[in-house]
Amino acid sequence: MTTSEATSATSAQTRAAAEGETTAGGRRVFLLAHTGRPAAIRSAELVVQGLLRCGIGVRVLAEEAADLPLPPSAELVEAGPDRPDVLEGCELLIVLGGDGTLLRGAEFARRSGVPMLGVNLGRVGFLAEAERDDLDKVVDRVVTREYEVEERMTLDVLVRTDGHIVHTDWALNEASVEKAARERLLEVVTEVDGRPVSRFGGDGVVCATPTGSTAYAFSAGGPVVWPEVEALLMVPISAHALFAKPLVTAPDSVLAVEVQPQTPNGVLWCDGRRTVELPAGARVEVRRGAVPVRLARLHHASFTDRLVAKFALPVAGWRGAPH
Repeated sequence: MTTSEATSATSAQTRAAAEGETTAGGRRVFLLAHTGRPAAIRSAELVVQGLLRCGIGVRVLAEEAADLPLPPSAELVEAGPDRPDVLEGCELLIVLGGDGTLLRGAEFARRSGVPMLGVNLGRVGFLAEAERDDLDKVVDRVVTREYEVEERMTLDVLVRTDGHIVHTDWALNEASVEKAARERLLEVVTEVDGRPVSRFGGDGVVCATPTGSTAYAFSAGGPVVWPEVEALLMVPISAHALFAKPLVTAPDSVLAVEVQPQTPNGVLWCDGRRTVELPAGARVEVRRGAVPVRLARLHHASFTDRLVAKFALPVAGWRGAPH
């Protein structure tokens, strides 16, 4: 669902921003950057200078401050694994970096409910809304609040062993069950809504959101799903089976992957960032997440145009519908 941040005075985020102005004396944004990239450091400097000139405060992680050219007026905070308050009073989270940094930013965005605006400094960057050449536009749109906020579906993930829940997690793009040993196949049985679908050996299974359909699931041969479509994806990875096709299920379906008892251990990856070992016999359940991630959007371009641009798809010769 898309809501206008510029015009919706009743939205929760607008109210939060207004409260921040009243209680803290001004607007502020949170900045997260890949400090290992010179381009990110330079981009962060430009964004910080632009925002401060317009009277908008900037908050950054103390652990990143030493690598960034920050003025004394920048606010530094210590980050912890369970501290959504680091974004308290911030109206926006600006992330500068590649896909990994954007997914790191999504962890902060989900915990806090603050919308994330990504600036791509990597290669594809489907989660990003702007490129490094758009920094002036990013600052202008933030200052004037000319952006919209949309919610993206997430996944809630749990792991059971011997019938007991031993781990819970979440993902914006995908939760993948993969083999831990390169030389051995992982034997699994896949399940949808409590019914078995197929047993096969392979490299694993990706369970993805529409947002994640252009990430790992795409590399594994899955379909591209428009983000407005509410669905879950299950995509086998290099499966040795006659029927091991990508599946697209209802958004309220429950997907499960059971690691067979006689197979080597597997591993669960969530967004390629968080991992847990899966012993033989483990069961991974994936369902629609209870908490979405909110993304700030500057453009009204269709996802089709974004897809063509990101993958540099050939469209020469297209004439369009007759007028």
